[in-house]
Amino acid sequence: MSATMPADHRERPGRIMSSEMAEQPAVLRRILERGAPRIREVAAAIAERAPRFVLLAARGTSDNAALYAKYLLEIRLGLPCGLTSMSTTTAYGARPDLRDVLVVTVSQSGGSPDLVASAQAARAAGAITLAVTNNPDSPLAAVCEFHVDVLAGPEQALPATKTYTASLLSLYLLVEGLRGDAGAAAHMLPDLAAEVLARQEEVRQLASRYRFAERMVITSRGYGYPTAKEAALKLMETSYIPALSYSGADLLHGPLAMVDNISPVIAVVTDGQGGKALQPVLDRLRGRGADLVVVGPAPQVAAASAGFTLPTAGVPEELQPVLEILPLQLLAYEVTIARGQDPDAPRALAKVTETH
Repeated sequence: MSATMPADHRERPGRIMSSEMAEQPAVLRRILERGAPRIREVAAAIAERAPRFVLLAARGTSDNAALYAKYLLEIRLGLPCGLTSMSTTTAYGARPDLRDVLVVTVSQSGGSPDLVASAQAARAAGAITLAVTNNPDSPLAAVCEFHVDVLAGPEQALPATKTYTASLLSLYLLVEGLRGDAGAAAHMLPDLAAEVLARQEEVRQLASRYRFAERMVITSRGYGYPTAKEAALKLMETSYIPALSYSGADLLHGPLAMVDNISPVIAVVTDGQGGKALQPVLDRLRGRGADLVVVGPAPQVAAASAGFTLPTAGVPEELQPVLEILPLQLLAYEVTIARGQDPDAPRALAKVTETH
């Protein structure tokens, strides 16, 4: 490169993750406009089979999306729901009776061998099998009876961002479809997501608090708990900060003892029943003098030492996780940049993790 040639902006650290985070409003709009009709078709076909129980299988970021689906299925549909231990079939060879059970496998790539093998075993055991992926041509989609494409487009950065929010929205529309509902409330999400992502400077200022952090605690309850887990994962895989995620209820059962006045804590507070259930935890954290940052509605942010106010007015609690994760993705990005690392290429990670 000559001395007069400007540096190629494409080489800057984190450019891919930054670009993919910025795509999320468009991805959400694409799902609502193009993906929703197919999701409704799949939901109607599954509803006709009247599953009595739901099992969810996933790894990593997709596991957090599956946990969100678990809350939706249990609260919105009243269906008992569990998270699969895939090794019971892939390593131990167990063959449970899965007749009338819906098995939903969530995977960005649809290529992990244990997910494919688990879905195959579930279908052989009589389950209704559904793959939720970003790759309709994947091995997972091929072995499942039904498939939902989350339409996120190619994702190149190792930290998953747009595939996570795309999975959340797709799973929401699926559950609403199982209820016989079109999920019209979701149509506000693309514009609200664009508003949140436009406030990156606010997040950059928050990130300065964590540049030298040695550990972090992230907590929530209800629909916000998957957000806490996904935020912790993003921070760990990009900045390498040990970030521990806890349900607020679990935090009170012992781990609260490690929180002191120098311990950074991020609380994800949904505007609804989950936020109300988290209130005693917030009170205890303040009582311990914790460095508390709140992501949530304005009154909760005002009561904390710092935070990020989410546009929750008129947004159903079950949809708020799609917005909650956005400033936390930005936070992981900004903290990583501030620590002199590249969030596009975390060490020792591959885009498709081939667990067996």
